[in-house]
This record gives sequence, C-alpha cells and structure tokens, in this order.
Amino acid sequence: MKSIMIKKVLLGAMLLATTSLTAQDTPVAIRGATLIPINGPEIANGVLVVHRGKITAIGGAGTAIPRNATIINGTGKVVMPGLVDTHSHIGGGDGGDGSAAMHPDVRIVDAIDPRSDTFRKARTGGVTTVNVMPGSGHLMSGQTVYLKLRDANRTVDMLPDKTMDGIYGGLKMANGTNSLRGSGPFPGTRGRQTAMMRALFIRAQEYQAKEEKSRDLQLETMVEVLEGKRIVHFHTHTHYDILNVIRLKEEFGFRVVLHHVSDAALVAEEIAAAGVPSSIISIDAPGGKLEAVNLSFEAGAALERAGADVGYHTDDGITDSRLFLRSAAFGVRAGMSRAKALEAMTLAGARMLDLQDRVGSLEVGKDADFLILSGDPLSVYTLVEQTWVEGLKVYDRADPTQKPYFTGGYDVFRGETYSHGDH
Repeated sequence: MKSIMIKKVLLGAMLLATTSLTAQDTPVAIRGATLIPINGPEIANGVLVVHRGKITAIGGAGTAIPRNATIINGTGKVVMPGLVDTHSHIGGGDGGDGSAAMHPDVRIVDAIDPRSDTFRKARTGGVTTVNVMPGSGHLMSGQTVYLKLRDANRTVDMLPDKTMDGIYGGLKMANGTNSLRGSGPFPGTRGRQTAMMRALFIRAQEYQAKEEKSRDLQLETMVEVLEGKRIVHFHTHTHYDILNVIRLKEEFGFRVVLHHVSDAALVAEEIAAAGVPSSIISIDAPGGKLEAVNLSFEAGAALERAGADVGYHTDDGITDSRLFLRSAAFGVRAGMSRAKALEAMTLAGARMLDLQDRVGSLEVGKDADFLILSGDPLSVYTLVEQTWVEGLKVYDRADPTQKPYFTGGYDVFRGETYSHGDH
C-alpha cells in the first residue's frame, strides 16, 4: 500500500512539472499581490511578470502585462524571492571519511541523490537555492555544492550554471568540538587543528608557485581557495574559534563565510571589521553542545547593528527546511529590522554563494525564483502556497500529491540516506 502511495505522489510531481513546463512557453503575470522585492520597498497591489525563466517586469498596478500572459490573481497574497539556504544537508550526500582529517578533494556533488524527497520537502518551505554541505566532523570534510531546486534526474542539472569550470560550490571547513577526536589522523586540541590547517595552506601556496607540477586534486582545490574562486564555508561557534578563522583568513587571504557563529554577539564588531559575512541559525528548543551555549535569536540583531552581512540557514536536519521562513520572524522578535531579516533569507544568502546576480531579489533580468505566500512572511499563520524556480511551478500546496512533503513526518523520508546536520 505504501509503495502505491509513493508511486502516486511521484506521478503527481511529474505531472506538476510537466504542466509548469508547458506554461513556461507563455508569460506568467501575478497581479494584485503585495510584492517584497528585497532590493527596494514593498509594492502594494503589484504586478510581477516572468517569461522563459526570468523576471521581465515588476511594479505597481499599472505595470504592463503581455496580452498572451497567463494571469494569476494575487489579491491578498504576498510574493517574495525564493529562499536561499546557505547551509543544508539535504540530498543524502556525504563527505570525507576517517582516513584523514582534511579531504579538500572530496566532492559532495558526487554523492547527491537528485531524486531525493528531501529536495521536494525543502521546496514546500520556500527554499529554491541551497548550499549542500558535507558534515563538520573533519577540519575539511570536502567541497560543497550550490543547487537550484529544479526537478532533475541528474545532479548536474540542478547546478545554477552548467558551465561552472568544475567549481560547483565552496569548501567546508570546521574548527571547535566536532573535529576534536584526538585519535588517528585527527587533532586532539584546538592548537593542533589550526597547525594542520596552516600547514596545508602553506603546501598549497608552494604548489601554486610551481611552474610545472603534476596534478594533485587536494592542492588544486586549495589553490582555488587561495585565488578566491572557491569560498570557504567555515563551521565555528565560540568567540575565540571565530577570531581564529578571521586570523587564518587574514594570513592566507581566502574568502570565507562564517557558519553558525553561536558567539556572534560577543565578537560582532570584529566580524564586521574583517568584512566577513555570517550564516547563522535559529533553533527554538534548548540543548546541544557546550560550545553553542551562547546561541540566541539576538545574533542577527547584533551583527546588523555592527554592520556585518548576515544570512540564515537551516543545517537541515537540525532545522527542518519546511520551517525555514520563521528564522526571519525570530530575528525580528529579537531586534533585527524587518528589511534586514528578510534580506537574510534571500539576497544576503545569495551573496554568500556568489549568486547575487541570479537570485535573492525580484529584479528584472534575474531568475524567476519566487514564492506565493498566504500572508505576511513574518506571521506564524502564513503558509507557502506555491514555490517557483526559473518560472516553473515546482510546488503547489493545493496539489494533493504534494501533501506528504509539507505535512509528512519521519516515515515519509525514512528511505532517505539522510546526512546528519553538523550544528
């Protein structure tokens, strides 16, 4: 019986994708909704026009709509950009193993299941772009991958740009408790953690300087980091671990995004002075490890006051992707401005993935990634009614075949090879 239900759900999802693909041949206009562009003021009774995967017009009620457009009545609805999750573990991928503490050559793109139901689950929460990470049990657990949540049979078809020259994401690094094992090749102290990282960066500098060299996949990755082509996504919690990351950045000149940053309020000024963005998480239940004891909803407000760039992430499955939008509400409750909290869910995250020219705001020429909400995005009563990726409707709450993804519990995803979150 369960297998029949799953087949019906998958068939419905395919039919939904087929219907959306057909609709993409003509413009789609949403009329009468409140638009939240992120890069500018909200627009009451607005018009959003999308065609062939891009936003072609946005404005007030007088905005021209093509004669052949399919018109969606947005009265009473809110439209905003698709959410950008800068740190997630959906897709069933994995990273480095126990053979070494640093695996810069390991690519999570090689382990992703593009048909994973966890991608469908994330779309019900409004996620349209995601940074899928290997775990943080290593100093370097491998390369991350940036994905657009399109329907796809191949992971390569989920990449934002299929011509990415082999650089599909960033590099995951971590310090602090998770990688402190003290056995085999793993460090037993924080001092040893940093020494091992520095040694690898120095080897990469030497490799970079060679005129003739044999291929070394680990060092090639590190050179991409040194040259700014690959962003380091750095798991870190305590104020002294955070400052240690900043010292490493200053020594070797790589680009970095701080992740989790539990002690952000203690070092917000230093983070801002270093020009380093932070990807933070909101957790609404107590517990966890000691190094995250200072984690609070106030982190976003502290970083905003300091002038630091701040975004949110789920670390799914630490926070379920379906509940991602409430992170902004928690931030506002703790002192963030409404504008900065919504930017943290969208455009700030896009900047952290070098995708700000494609996603994160409703602007002409950008990808038509957007959400139709039942009400204000900060309200606990608001539902994600539709999710669109590049002009295609990939989730519709009114479609009964989608119900397992937005209401289902653990059993719905029991068959997934679900990577543990690394918070």
